[in-house]
Amino acid sequence: MGQYSIKDVEVLSGIKAHTLRIWEKRYDFLKPLRTDTNIRYYDDHQLRLILNISTLNRKGFKISRIAHMTEPELNAEILRSNDDTDTDDQTDMLIRAMIDFEAGAFERVINQLTSKFGFEDTCIRLFFPFMMRTGVLWIAGTIRPAQEHFVTSLIRRKLLAAIDRVQTPVKAGANKYVLFLPEGENHETLLLFTEYLLRLRGQQVVYLGASVPMDDMRYVREAFNPDVLVTYISIEQETISTQDYLSQLADMYPDTRILAGGARLSQPDLHLAAHITVVNSVSDLKDAIA
Repeated sequence: MGQYSIKDVEVLSGIKAHTLRIWEKRYDFLKPLRTDTNIRYYDDHQLRLILNISTLNRKGFKISRIAHMTEPELNAEILRSNDDTDTDDQTDMLIRAMIDFEAGAFERVINQLTSKFGFEDTCIRLFFPFMMRTGVLWIAGTIRPAQEHFVTSLIRRKLLAAIDRVQTPVKAGANKYVLFLPEGENHETLLLFTEYLLRLRGQQVVYLGASVPMDDMRYVREAFNPDVLVTYISIEQETISTQDYLSQLADMYPDTRILAGGARLSQPDLHLAAHITVVNSVSDLKDAIA
């Protein structure tokens, strides 16, 4: 059973912590639990309830009305009011599916949006808002590794299938891209999406994947001589700082454009070589590979 702090619930539901506290005082439907040391937390059942409340409140239902609904009534209203084009609605549904390990529900949400908007827009509308809301909690350890593996494996399969369906031939004069994650980095979702975008655009791609040692990158330079490197750094490596890693990479590839993203690239004190471009969003990425 999960244990979520009020800040965790704020991230996942979008409801501010002070609003949750007000609702708890005024209405009887939210009752946080307490640890043996008297620290308040919410369990999986309460998180599902709060997600449902958040969805209906966002649609204009007054909290005073929601407070008098039974749980079956709340669930029925969620189904009636669900908008399969609303990103927040669909992200809430993915979070519920993650909590309950409901692969079928996860698949239905993805397939609905893919049929309406296509795979690329579904990734932008759904996968990345979902990962933004859950990613901080994965790193913090609030969301269990089993839940993380369940979700990322489903998304990974969708991305691999989409990549396999791409039939765009490599165009004349295409750039040579190498896609990789530094040693210790294992979350490939954004890297796989990058491969999908590049292959759609007829670029030449060598996909190295997760946790690539720096020595292997030296070999890749000699064997392939890429035009562009793409990498994402979300965690600090054990043996080298992000600053030193990027400096070494830039020195190793002085004539290669480097696209770098991830949480560690948001540090304000990084000093980057001129040929490193930071990609902070999917929009930045699409602009950089256009």
